[in-house]
Amino acid sequence: MTSQQSAQTMKPATAAKKLGVYLEATPAEFRDGTVSRTELNALQADPPEWLQELRRNGPHPRPVVAAKLGISISGLARGGITEPLTTEQIDALKQDEPEWLRKERTTQAEVRKETARIKARDAARTEQED
Repeated sequence: MTSQQSAQTMKPATAAKKLGVYLEATPAEFRDGTVSRTELNALQADPPEWLQELRRNGPHPRPVVAAKLGISISGLARGGITEPLTTEQIDALKQDEPEWLRKERTTQAEVRKETARIKARDAARTEQED
């Protein structure tokens, strides 16, 4: 007896998150249905024009905005950014570099440095145990 394997599907919000796009900016047919794993892989391998456009110009979801600015999602909130931003708006923020953005970039750099230090320390401990 063989079992028929059903296609694994996900909600549009999950698929949008995996694609790194803002769900509300996607086409209605994407938002209103479900997305199979095969469809998601096809979208990633050969993105249609609407997906390329969203990735290029936005609006971008908060995780993408934070990454493009080099800060954390919490840093966005502290800076008062709660809405999705377009690439143009992100570039303008980078150009203007307000005080809150400078501060958040510094904080993020310190966090990365501390994370690297802890990782190196833990690796050294593991090496000593072997």
